[in-house]
Amino acid sequence: MKNKLSNIIKDNKVIDSKSYNELSPKMKKAIKEIYKLIENEQKNILTKFDEAIEKIIVSYNINKEDIHKYFDKEINEQLGV
Repeated sequence: MKNKLSNIIKDNKVIDSKSYNELSPKMKKAIKEIYKLIENEQKNILTKFDEAIEKIIVSYNINKEDIHKYFDKEINEQLGV
């Protein structure tokens, strides 16, 4: 998963995606921050991902469900579903 995530970030697929562009400016900042927090993770990316989400929802006062909905939508978009 790390390689795929890294490729998405490096290729700016997320930043140029329809899902990302539909977000509010606040959500865009939060999503970028999540990617920054997990980008260099070498071991358990899923744990780091969950930790990053928990940190960001507190920092940005964002609903956790909204973050999960975005990532579900983004993954489906990237997979062409």
